[in-house]
Amino acid sequence: MSSAQLALEGIRVLDWTTGQQGPAATMMLADLGADVIKIESPEGELGRGFIVAKHYLHSGRNFYFETFNRNKRGMVLDLRKDESREILYRLVEKSDVFVQNWRKGVAAKLGADYPTLSRINPKLIYASASAFGSEGPDSDKPGLDLLGQARSGIMLSLGNPDSPPIALPGGLADQMGATVLFGGILVALLARERTGTGQELCSSLLGSMVWLQSLSVMSRLILDPESEQPFDRRDRKNARNALWNWYECADKKWLALSMSRDGKYWHDFCQALGSEGLENDPCYVTSNERQRNNSDLIAILDKVFASKPRAEWLRTFSDYEDLLFAPVNTIPDLIEDPQLTLNQYIVDYEHPVWGKIKEVGFPITCSKTPASLRREAPMLGQHTEEVLIDVLGYTWEDIQKLNSQEVV
Repeated sequence: MSSAQLALEGIRVLDWTTGQQGPAATMMLADLGADVIKIESPEGELGRGFIVAKHYLHSGRNFYFETFNRNKRGMVLDLRKDESREILYRLVEKSDVFVQNWRKGVAAKLGADYPTLSRINPKLIYASASAFGSEGPDSDKPGLDLLGQARSGIMLSLGNPDSPPIALPGGLADQMGATVLFGGILVALLARERTGTGQELCSSLLGSMVWLQSLSVMSRLILDPESEQPFDRRDRKNARNALWNWYECADKKWLALSMSRDGKYWHDFCQALGSEGLENDPCYVTSNERQRNNSDLIAILDKVFASKPRAEWLRTFSDYEDLLFAPVNTIPDLIEDPQLTLNQYIVDYEHPVWGKIKEVGFPITCSKTPASLRREAPMLGQHTEEVLIDVLGYTWEDIQKLNSQEVV
């Protein structure tokens, strides 16, 4: 736990989200010190029972929900009931941000839409995350991560030209959508500081994944849409630049190169390979010749890299300060990579149930207002009474009455 000031300390966020896209965004706000109050129905949100949550660690906690809900307080409100909505409205009066990612129309049906809540608190930032955007014929359609990947086109940008569509694991469209939503909320908070008014903002899986592929999409918008494009699918054995490619080493581990201006690196690269003959070979002596004969050159490099284990190549390449290379890591490799721990991309945490564990840290380092990991994800309704007492001034007698009516 950090003792430094937290950037969003004093900001209260009502998190009425489910799954990954919404919860991951509000978790980033919580990491920066916002008081994020997670509001769930009595049944609990999707993440508590998602299919991957079958792999419980112990004590009824699952890694999926834990990943996206740390640093939050959790409470139960049944928004189908008038009494619960009254509690929500009182919380809205005392909050800065309201975040939801339900299908279009659900919030209005339950009295938690922007027109309703902004009348209660005109300074409220109301953030909505959807599958396909807030406008258009499909704005009311539900959709999870895979549909965001599919419709954005990224599934057909991966792999070889003849590969079937490839899905990125780990909910990466959700994660990208969460990051865009987080940024939008920060922008709206800054705008409120300047103007004094709140606003509604909307993001989507589709828009976020198109943004992620801006360069590829722009190449189509600017150049001839029907012609070959610089970012079309391409087999690594026929990469345009052999020094912008990846190679399998003797131990079946992979090494990536990213030397776009191959002429700048060709001499040192050949020296590192111990292939002076290759450097002066007429077929590869210039960038034009290397590109013209790229398939043959890649086949030669495949054999060269396959002659030694990756660790040996990494040591050799490290002697040349200008060469651009990196291991193609597996997830277990990541956990052992010192760059992740030294930059706090992976951090240690003393979990009250699981004990000493490692967690993914915050992706930005701030010298004076660093993010911090302060509490585990809440159990269902864990902080209901705490929020009612501390934020709204309810008494225990009030809470007992609400419990008897199954309002909270």
